[in-house]
Amino acid sequence: MQVRASRKVQGLGYAAPTAVFVAVFFLLPLLLVGQMSLNDWPLLAGDQGGNAPENYTDVTDGPLFWPAVRFTLLYTGIVTVVLLGLALLLALLVQESRPGAGFFRTVYFLPGALGLASASLLFWGLYSPTTGPLSRALERLGLVDDPVSFLGSPTSALLSTVFLVVWKFAGFYMLILLVGLQRIPHEVYEAARIDGASRAQIFRGITLPLLKPSLALSLLLCVTGSLLAFDQFFVLTKGGPDNSTVTVVQLVYREAFQRLDLGTAAALSIIVLAALLLLNALQFRGLRRADES
Repeated sequence: MQVRASRKVQGLGYAAPTAVFVAVFFLLPLLLVGQMSLNDWPLLAGDQGGNAPENYTDVTDGPLFWPAVRFTLLYTGIVTVVLLGLALLLALLVQESRPGAGFFRTVYFLPGALGLASASLLFWGLYSPTTGPLSRALERLGLVDDPVSFLGSPTSALLSTVFLVVWKFAGFYMLILLVGLQRIPHEVYEAARIDGASRAQIFRGITLPLLKPSLALSLLLCVTGSLLAFDQFFVLTKGGPDNSTVTVVQLVYREAFQRLDLGTAAALSIIVLAALLLLNALQFRGLRRADES
């Protein structure tokens, strides 16, 4: 009994720092945000008072809310499909231990070591129609006659941002999928080849089913990160042109630091958190059903 009690105390001691960290930096701020969402809460000066549910109705009645939701979902769909597809292709290319495989793994992963804000500033310079090297290179090759404005239209701004995100994170998701691929026993592949299975059959019947946990983790991280997109659009487009690339998280920033209304910003944050929890729950439920089937 004494040994069990001492182990229990020891376990609580190991868990206490993490519990304190979560309570101070997550639970308490979450409670404060919930309180702010139910009150008038100006950033600089003004009277505070309860106004529930006015902050929530003000958010959904705003002219940018539903366009921002649609754009965020569109961006999330494009990024998820392109990013995970490319990451899986890269993982399959460097799966085998062959000469140069380690070099290419490092090269593919290197952009992930760069901060997203720094990468966005780098691409902002590359995309510049006046001083950027991309536009000049296209002009010198004779592909265009005038400087190219990569961020000048809604479609080009979206695709340019997607290219940045894919370049930045493809190596990271490749690493996750590569770990999953290397956990698949080689004996399974050998047995399939002896039975005469083609590469396509092996991929559909063995690789994808056994890679499902890694794909599920990658999907969860990619969808969540895309729905919370902020840095890349804040640096590259500032939500333009004509508010066509405003994400939901940018709306939170605008409400808090441009309109100086922390109450409405907090209400929008609660809505985003609830949507993420619901989406993640649906994803876990779908994956659980797939595993059971």
